[in-house]
Amino acid sequence: MAKVGIVMGSDSDMPVMAQAAAVLEKLGVEFEMTIISAHREPDVFFEYAKSAEARGYKVIIAGAGKAAHLPGMCAALFSMPVIGIPMKTSDLGGVDSLYSIVQMPSGIPVATVAINGGANAGILAAKILATSDGELLGRLKQYSEDLKNDVVKKAEKLDEVGYKAYLEGMKK
Repeated sequence: MAKVGIVMGSDSDMPVMAQAAAVLEKLGVEFEMTIISAHREPDVFFEYAKSAEARGYKVIIAGAGKAAHLPGMCAALFSMPVIGIPMKTSDLGGVDSLYSIVQMPSGIPVATVAINGGANAGILAAKILATSDGELLGRLKQYSEDLKNDVVKKAEKLDEVGYKAYLEGMKK
């Protein structure tokens, strides 16, 4: 059974939502991903959100742009955590989406990550699940250690080759 539902309002959101999926895959967390428009197919959306718990979801990650109602509507219908990812839009750069997701009314919270913050949404979902899964917690700790080691390696390389060569290497 899937533990995380990943839902987006449009396939244009896929590059960002795929970041969440990639992190969950790396951490060994089961998920299901779909595209549902809360505005264009509200009946399909309501069925998705109302049946999420029965399908084994413990967290929903919902990405949306512009009016960005998808995460809030998920939170209104799903009793467990919802993580909203505001999408960067061409109109207002994603600030409209961010405000829509983060300014939920009292009683309907949506955890919100940065604009286009797909990877952090995946990590946050895993952290929520890890509160009751020791093995997942261990994988998260290793993930954090790997991030730290990556930074140490970059700093060592910079010390070794100097900033000009390092910068040139980044352009390749």
